[in-house]
Amino acid sequence: MLKDVELFNPLEIDLTKYMFFTGKGGVGKTTTACATAVKLANEDKKVLLVSTDPASNLQDVFETELSNKYKPIEGISNLSVANFDPVTAADEYMESVVGPYRGVLPDSAVANMEEQLSGSCTVEIAAFNEFANLLTDKKVNTEFDYVLFDTAPTGHTLRMLQLPAAWDNYLDENTTGTSCLGQLSGLGDQQETYKQAVETLSDGTKTTLILVSRPQSASFIEASRASLELQELDINNQILVINGVLTSHDDEVSTIIYNQQQKDIRERLEHLKQFKTYQIPLRTYNVTGLDRLSSLLDKEQPKEVSNVVIKEDYSEITTLIDELDNKNIKIVFTMGKGGVGKTSIAIEIANELSQRGKKVRLATTDPADHLHLFAHNDNISISHIDEDKELEVYTNKVLEKARQNLSEDEVAYVEEDLKSPCTQEIAVFRRFAEIVDYAEQDDVVVIDTAPTGHTLLLLESSQNYAKEVKKTSGEVPESITKLLPRLQNHDETEVIMVTLPETTPVYESMRLDKDLDRAKIAHNWWIVNQSMFATHTTNELLKRRAMNEVEWIDKVSELSNGKFIVKQWEAEK
Repeated sequence: MLKDVELFNPLEIDLTKYMFFTGKGGVGKTTTACATAVKLANEDKKVLLVSTDPASNLQDVFETELSNKYKPIEGISNLSVANFDPVTAADEYMESVVGPYRGVLPDSAVANMEEQLSGSCTVEIAAFNEFANLLTDKKVNTEFDYVLFDTAPTGHTLRMLQLPAAWDNYLDENTTGTSCLGQLSGLGDQQETYKQAVETLSDGTKTTLILVSRPQSASFIEASRASLELQELDINNQILVINGVLTSHDDEVSTIIYNQQQKDIRERLEHLKQFKTYQIPLRTYNVTGLDRLSSLLDKEQPKEVSNVVIKEDYSEITTLIDELDNKNIKIVFTMGKGGVGKTSIAIEIANELSQRGKKVRLATTDPADHLHLFAHNDNISISHIDEDKELEVYTNKVLEKARQNLSEDEVAYVEEDLKSPCTQEIAVFRRFAEIVDYAEQDDVVVIDTAPTGHTLLLLESSQNYAKEVKKTSGEVPESITKLLPRLQNHDETEVIMVTLPETTPVYESMRLDKDLDRAKIAHNWWIVNQSMFATHTTNELLKRRAMNEVEWIDKVSELSNGKFIVKQWEAEK
């Protein structure tokens, strides 16, 4: 147990009405938010729990189907849950703008409006519409004592929370009457709602930001970055919750984990030490269902006994790399939910292929870029996307071309349009396509992709953005037009599914699996990463946790038709 760090017990904390849980992918934001909601609801508090995460897993945790309309959870009084699918929200938002014009304007005009509203900006603003409406909804304010937001992995969270200021400024400054969303009237109606939402976010008497982190250095770095960026938005009422703390050790594996955790906690960034800090001990079980959600934050834990038949003839990662080498695969993706270890797997694959004589480019499309933390050798080139830099380069490039052919007024219009948040996504997408295009110069490109929700949006955009890019800059680079066919070429591309031997990561990977099938993108291999089972630990807590992994390893075996790797837990590098 950490000295001078209290157990996280929501009943003993001075809570605000609105709470946001944020942090690096895989740190347990959903688990912590759900357990907090259940704890409060069991004390006769009226609680609303909401997800605005494209990669949400609330339905897995509560073991029930959810929608973007909040509903009571069976088996517990006082708790309602909503899961905002941003795509559904975007469809509803688009129809709210376009619907009134159907049958009034010509079909071609309506079709043009739909096209204007087809970009990913619509998904972002539609999700924020729902989010802002809840923050300003008088019925919600009256009906519930607490409103909890289970936000997405940090990169997405920051973009989402920056939307109110970004869009508010854009609306105030827009003098052309149009935006990348098409009809400005569809947004203008929401200006007052957005302003109220921003005020609520920055009001420390109403809103608390709960930074959730694993007791690991990379996780603390991400929490600190999120904290600092949100402080710039005047969201200053913050606390830190350290999740998954090992409280005892008695064998080699548990001692390594314990010592590493204690070191990382002691050496966490000074910025984080200013906040009131709480801990949640590591538990033996995967947290799904009301019983386990109810007990997660309790000091006394239920006793659990597992009797599992052990199977250990799992393939090594060299088997997978042999196949990539022999098939001469040119593009390798590591994909999965945030926090499953895609970066470390990508680095291992890149290193092994380079040692076999391949010229390798290692790249990241993850907004929470951690490749800079790792050393690389001379045989591996590193590419990563700096969103701000790409935005500046792209904007300058478009304006330079516009000034050659357009009038001063027309250039002013283009410059105004480039202030849209859509522009940054287009700029980043162009860079992504260029990196993939490097496969022509390198033997292989290994790409560490973003957490699941961002990955899917990125892949879908390879089809959808061709139209958006053409509209904005007047031309579509060759690297973009040929990207999707390359991703669909099974002789050139391999997507490796990375997951953890736990409920939610496996379910997330199953959803991603289906989306890749629909996009006809090549994927055969799965990696079950950070397996405690594979370490043969004798520590009782870790051993019980390891036994819980077996059913999920077996599930991956079934999903992959036997083409899977189990990698044992390793200390963070």
